[in-house]
Amino acid sequence: MPKAAINGVELYYESHGSGPAMVFAHGRGGNHLSWWQQVPHFSKEYRCITFDHRGWGQSVAEFGSPLRDNFTPDLTGLIDHMGIDQVFLVAQSMGGLSCLEFALAHPERTLGLVLGATTGGVVSPTLLEDLDKANPPAEGPRRALAQGFIDQYPTATFLYQQIDGLNPERGDDGVLPAFHRADGISAADFADWSVPTMLIAGDEDLIFPVEVIQEAGKIIKGSRVEIVKGAAHSTHFELAKLFNGLVGDFFSQVRTSKTSGAAAD
Repeated sequence: MPKAAINGVELYYESHGSGPAMVFAHGRGGNHLSWWQQVPHFSKEYRCITFDHRGWGQSVAEFGSPLRDNFTPDLTGLIDHMGIDQVFLVAQSMGGLSCLEFALAHPERTLGLVLGATTGGVVSPTLLEDLDKANPPAEGPRRALAQGFIDQYPTATFLYQQIDGLNPERGDDGVLPAFHRADGISAADFADWSVPTMLIAGDEDLIFPVEVIQEAGKIIKGSRVEIVKGAAHSTHFELAKLFNGLVGDFFSQVRTSKTSGAAAD
């Protein structure tokens, strides 16, 4: 699969299927392989694009070089490189930083946005207070997966860890502080927001607890919040069928709404 020269880095990406473009942005513990349960499902109807953020997977970056600050320029560059005008965006955790910033900068190019287990970097005093109370384990599968999933699906749990293990050494990636910045994205940034947005939260998420995602939903104007029982920080992996259903139905509604609106015009 190809790499694209974007902002001084060879960014790895894959494209599967045809139709409206759907770009998937992985989390800190993943890479393009994280979406193995989404691509076969959605590529029947969409052009599914997965990629490795710089410093993850096969998008090799110099050790210690700035990573997080380049996420959104990289995503924009990749979408431009592929000649795509408008996209549906699906993000998990860290990927929310890339996707929400892209959508804020290019709302006319963003057909719809799904933020899975992430605030996308939005802040408020209440959100930051709730986020500071979160106390996930520093490592191990329970950091990202529900205990019930770990107990019932040891093979899938092993696969999750192996995908993370494919990532290179990075040094300080700047990701975690990006979610705790007091000067982050605020309600004022959504004054003219019209991008259809859905947030998905697992009720056992230890990194972004439900109350944090619910507060983010209040900040992002017009957004919808879905709480998934029995999932933790990786609904797309733990309960893929349910996750795919939520995303598919949401984007189908968006497409129907846009078609109806165009017909009315």
